[in-house]
Amino acid sequence: MLNLNAPQSSRRDRVVLALAAAFVVTLLGVDLASPSHIRLSDMLFVEAIVVAWFFGPLTTGLNWILATGAFSLIMSAKGVLTHLTELAALLMVAAFTTAMCYVRDRRLQELRQVRTVAEVAQQAVLRPLPQQAGPLRLSALYLAAEDEAQIGGDLYAVTRAQDRTRLIIGDVRGKGLAAVNDAAALIGAFRGAAAQRGDLSELADFLEGSVRSQIADPAQPKMSGESFITAMLIEIPDDEPVLRLVDFGHPPPLRLHEKAFSVLEVDEPAPPLGLGGLAGTAPRIETFAFDAGDVLLLHTDGVIEARDSAGGFFPLVERLDGWTEDRAGALVDHIHADLLAYVGGRLRDDAAILAVERAGR
Repeated sequence: MLNLNAPQSSRRDRVVLALAAAFVVTLLGVDLASPSHIRLSDMLFVEAIVVAWFFGPLTTGLNWILATGAFSLIMSAKGVLTHLTELAALLMVAAFTTAMCYVRDRRLQELRQVRTVAEVAQQAVLRPLPQQAGPLRLSALYLAAEDEAQIGGDLYAVTRAQDRTRLIIGDVRGKGLAAVNDAAALIGAFRGAAAQRGDLSELADFLEGSVRSQIADPAQPKMSGESFITAMLIEIPDDEPVLRLVDFGHPPPLRLHEKAFSVLEVDEPAPPLGLGGLAGTAPRIETFAFDAGDVLLLHTDGVIEARDSAGGFFPLVERLDGWTEDRAGALVDHIHADLLAYVGGRLRDDAAILAVERAGR
């Protein structure tokens, strides 16, 4: 809806208002020139309600004054006293719609303020990633399924720890504010501990304990065992052509090497974060080659579980067949466009993509 009460009204607002005024004046002239049994003045109701839809209370009220004046002039010129009841109805509708415009604009202003606060909070949780972290170039994308949302239950974060870079990508079970809360808690725990824990297994144990504490928090209306987070924890040393990862039940990443993608399958993934007590063993650290010029592609299940109109899942590996560009940003942009085209422009679940390119070639 357009609002002419804003400090700077748009050209479209002025055009619509000018057309409305021209309609009233034209209708007035035609009605006055028509025989008394021809009544066009009732169309003023329609014109005024249309203006109320597009504009705020001030412009709506002024337009109602114009419409009421035109109606009264027509009634007086034709001497039709029976129109007095219609005039009263016109005045009642004018007062009602003007009041509704005022209430509507107040609520829209409140909604804009809430959205502004939400955007700030969302950006604080899911901060924009740096383009460079040591020898790594980064590119990320978040697609939220919720309307008007920027983040949901998917998460990613990157931090430097001396001579290495540590990354996490995850997917919280569930949706809505509860999922955002769990994602924020895990990101906060990761950022606070990633630079302090020397060994990746120590960091993995810490994150598991942090999520289990969050689940057991009596302030959280959840039951133990019903909340968990699938995640992939990754460490990339600056001076070694390898990467180390711990898989907490998350979809495996892809590695682009020599213009070909391969899936980095983990033999024994750990249970999702929050369910570590079910395994009874420490998470296993897997090591894979990661040479200069390679690109690591991380994603959440919102990508591979996206469906087309026929119900088919998005075949990520097959859709990347023949891709030869070795820049992380170009890869993320390509998947973004291809994914939205595949699903028809709208996702049913949140999706996150993180591409990491090792510079050097």
